[in-house]
Amino acid sequence: MAPEARPASVVVVGAGQAGYETAASLRERGHPGDITLITAEGTLPYERPPLSKAYLKGPEHCSDEQLWLRPATYYARHSIDLVEGTVREIDPVTCTVRLADGSGYAYGHLVLATGARPRRLDVPGAGLPGVHTLRTAEDAAALRASLATARRVVVVGAGFIGLECAAAAREAGCEVTVVEALDRPLGRVVSAPGAGHFTRLHRRAGTELLFGLGVVALHGDGRRGVTAVELSDGRRLPADLVLVGIGVVPRTELAAAAGLAVQGGISVDARLLTSDARISAIGDCAAFRHERYGSRVRLESVQNAVGHARLVAERLTGTSRAYDEVPWFWSDQFSTTLQIAGLDTGHDTEVVIGDDPDAFSVLLFRGRHLQAVESVNRPADHLAARRLLDRGIALSPDEAAAPGFTLKEHLVARRESPAVAAG
Repeated sequence: MAPEARPASVVVVGAGQAGYETAASLRERGHPGDITLITAEGTLPYERPPLSKAYLKGPEHCSDEQLWLRPATYYARHSIDLVEGTVREIDPVTCTVRLADGSGYAYGHLVLATGARPRRLDVPGAGLPGVHTLRTAEDAAALRASLATARRVVVVGAGFIGLECAAAAREAGCEVTVVEALDRPLGRVVSAPGAGHFTRLHRRAGTELLFGLGVVALHGDGRRGVTAVELSDGRRLPADLVLVGIGVVPRTELAAAAGLAVQGGISVDARLLTSDARISAIGDCAAFRHERYGSRVRLESVQNAVGHARLVAERLTGTSRAYDEVPWFWSDQFSTTLQIAGLDTGHDTEVVIGDDPDAFSVLLFRGRHLQAVESVNRPADHLAARRLLDRGIALSPDEAAAPGFTLKEHLVARRESPAVAAG
């Protein structure tokens, strides 16, 4: 390997799941050099998934300390220099990152784990008090405090964040309306059967769901904050809290300013190297070539962040490989858990297994090849689907539609067969 593959020092920009896991994995693999982990947040590295779930229910369900990935003593014990500050510049010539306070850190290898920021609602009134986005622990704390006194909540966007927050607000006793521009919830994430289930789930809980509508303005004043949401059909929804969950934008500014290739994220190859061989990019900010799918993707999940971090740590300690892990995702809403295995890059056939309307799986096929599996309250299906997809075990729509079919039994049967690989 090239000399820079075993750098004396590693600087990681961003201390989310991907950044933390990079530092931790380097130490686990015996990296002897300096490791600097730079965070722009005034807290220890923490988990993000609970922010839209248990954390919103109150400190009795999830405290700030319970979010921490590791206590402060971990970083000292493993000689990981945790630095609070905002990186203003990357100098690829001198291999230095410079912070807003004027300090600089030299790197043998730089890992960009800069994550993403919430997409803002570009309408009049979007900056009013009472209008929230959710990405950081600080965002979640502000949202949790507002939920404690809110009566009427409007959620803009019916993606994972929007629906998870809507569920938490409804459980807090708020009147909740969800506004979505598409014709169904989770429209970019799940199939029609899955979307139908979550429509029924939220409506049963008393949430109003409005589809095919946009937001044109938020009304209120600087003293009282937001009071109403104006929709594209002219309606005004009363609101004293608005949560905007319309997606995220990868943080690529530092990379672009440093001359790195950027296209839909920080561009990296299958080994997560940028156009500069001394710089990697991982997690939500990275647009990478996924060897399993043969295309460039950008994924937002804990699994992807951890997988990326571990691959980079392997490469920097002497083992190089391409990233090809099967993606998986999850969402908790009320007492329902959705788990997705695989990546639906376009399907033409859906097969639903399971007779319970509140516990089923949707198998998505392109031709005769399984693309992804959505499982609602069926964790065994999810685990079997991940193994099937990871091992390339063939499964056709006809087989899946057969009476009595189960993913687990198919996995066991094909695992025992000498011919298991998909064509």
